[in-house]
Amino acid sequence: MLADTYRHKGMRKKLVDEIRSKGIDDERVLEAINKVPRHFFLDKAFLEFAYEDKAFPIGSEQTISQPYTVAYMTQLLNLKKGEKVLEIGTGSGYQACILAEMGAKVFTIERQRALYDKTKALLRKISYPFIKCFYGDGYKGLEAYAPFDKIIVTAAAPEIPDALIEQLKPGGCLVIPYGRSKVQQMLRFNKIDADTIEKEVFDHFSFVPMLKGKKE
Repeated sequence: MLADTYRHKGMRKKLVDEIRSKGIDDERVLEAINKVPRHFFLDKAFLEFAYEDKAFPIGSEQTISQPYTVAYMTQLLNLKKGEKVLEIGTGSGYQACILAEMGAKVFTIERQRALYDKTKALLRKISYPFIKCFYGDGYKGLEAYAPFDKIIVTAAAPEIPDALIEQLKPGGCLVIPYGRSKVQQMLRFNKIDADTIEKEVFDHFSFVPMLKGKKE
């Protein structure tokens, strides 16, 4: 059984203070970061560093994002409790748990079979069985479960997938790191109505690339 000790909770509080000092001011986001034990999502080799504000490898050539990045993207979503959120790139499952702690109904897609299997099992083990996990191509979204209030992409997109815009509800938004270089621009697309999309540009970040198709 995974343990969440007083020491872990103390380190998490320091992490929250650090993220707050970097400009994250949505207290609901900070509270979620404080609740979710990040060390549950890391390999043993990185456990001592779980509450440093850094990204770490999680296998399958993927990473768990820097906590500040997770908080930044989550804040851009402007989440309301009960909203239906699609996450593209399940990865370790950490971002999905942050969204779930904020009251979102989370649907998440992972293209790497090994990572999908590992993370789905972990989410059940750490009491997040209600997060709906799917093995599939993130570029296609989840048409069967659309529309979504919010969509978040946790990989660098060389193009904006039309399917994701289509699967957004009017009034919803897509948060996505965009670009082909090593550093990408964080974008938010607000769907005003079926024919009107508003684009907002934010800070630069670095993500692994968003790839098409599935990988066994």
